[in-house]
Amino acid sequence: MDDNEFQTHSSEALEDLYNRLGRATEEHDFEADFNAGALAIEFEDPPAKFVVSPNAPVKQVWVSAHMKSHKLDWDAGRGAFAAHGQTLVELIAEAVSKQLGTTVRL
Repeated sequence: MDDNEFQTHSSEALEDLYNRLGRATEEHDFEADFNAGALAIEFEDPPAKFVVSPNAPVKQVWVSAHMKSHKLDWDAGRGAFAAHGQTLVELIAEAVSKQLGTTVRL
């Protein structure tokens, strides 16, 4: 994948995730902010902040959540960034659900 393809895929993936999170914030207690190419997901109770950001030099999307770092590569077959068998959306849905103690569907 070249730099332009990575930029396109990562921008679309983060925008899609932000839109999904926006819908979920209507039912659950957290906030999502998309600023300067990075996505922040913040929780008040219990307090936490997850960060999702593209890393152009290595063509990955990095996720920091629950004191863990996840590095997702583009999976052309799934049409999504993925790691450990999960897409970006699946990984974030699981992390948000764990943080809130309830199932959150994105």
